[in-house]
Amino acid sequence: MGVLDIIITISIGYMLGCFQTAYIIGRVVKKIDIRTQGSQNAGASNVTMVLGWKFGAITAFADIFKAALAVILVGIIFPNSKELVFIAGASTVLGHIFPFFLRFRGGKGAASLIGMLLAIDIKIAAIAILTIVIITIAIDYIALGSIGMFSALPITTYAFNYPMICTIIGIGLAFLCIYKHMINIRRIMNKEESGLRKVVKNK
Repeated sequence: MGVLDIIITISIGYMLGCFQTAYIIGRVVKKIDIRTQGSQNAGASNVTMVLGWKFGAITAFADIFKAALAVILVGIIFPNSKELVFIAGASTVLGHIFPFFLRFRGGKGAASLIGMLLAIDIKIAAIAILTIVIITIAIDYIALGSIGMFSALPITTYAFNYPMICTIIGIGLAFLCIYKHMINIRRIMNKEESGLRKVVKNK
């Protein structure tokens, strides 16, 4: 795993991550910047809140697909490297959160993380999906489900004997997720955050 390999991997992942489905759908469907509406986040949960569950589902699928695609492409270019495919997926998540063409204000990366894991390891992906689903259903806030899912990542990579760099990246992504969701945590504490069931029912 050389420096050039890492640069190529990060470039592929980041550029795919910068494809901002939520922003594009907001502009096309309602001529709005989705980041100025609802939770002011360019992701599937906010699209669901603002435009309805159908457009939210389209956004989630596209964000899952782009991360899976990054992992698959890097896996083809650099076969048999768990480190590089993991870096590719993580770079897609970062591109989704910090897209350069939107002044680094994107989404929060939950769907892209799922796509990354689906392409890397179905067992870890299943744990991630179960974590976000169970927490979200139990507590009704997808923000807390997302934090739980990201926090489980370094635990699962360590448990499944992935290279240590994967666990370190997982820790970094978990802390980034908590940071990006601080506004949601404050809104939940102030009872200003809409629960997912209410949003889906109203849309």
